[in-house]
Amino acid sequence: MAAMAEAGKRGEAQAAQVLIDGFVASARERGLAPEPLMATQLDGRRVRTDKVGWYVNAKKSVAIGEAGQWYVLTVPSSTWGWLRGVKLQPSLPELVVGRGGRDGESGDLTDFLQRMLERGAGT
Repeated sequence: MAAMAEAGKRGEAQAAQVLIDGFVASARERGLAPEPLMATQLDGRRVRTDKVGWYVNAKKSVAIGEAGQWYVLTVPSSTWGWLRGVKLQPSLPELVVGRGGRDGESGDLTDFLQRMLERGAGT
C-alpha cells in the first residue's frame, strides 16, 4: 500500500514538474525576473533564504525556484535562521496547491501558474 502511494506521489510530481518547467520557460520569455525568496518560520517570523524564484500563491507559502525547483516556504523556527537566513531544500511538486489547507488558497497548479504569468504581464 505504501509503495503504491509513493508511486502515485512520484507520478504526480513528474506531471507537476512538466507544468513548472513550462512556466519557467514562459516566465523567462516574458522577462519575468525571479526575486529573492523569503520563508516563514513556524513562529511567524519572515526570514531570508538562499534562493530566488517566483511565489506561487498570495500567502507566499510555496515558490518555484529559478531552475524549476518546488519550495515549501514554511520552515522551523530558529534564532540562527532569523539572524542568518535559511537554506531551502526542494520538495516534490504537487498538482494541487495548498491541498488540505484551510486558508482558502488551494487549487490546481495550472491555475496558479497561469495567474502568475498574467500578473507578471500586467494583466
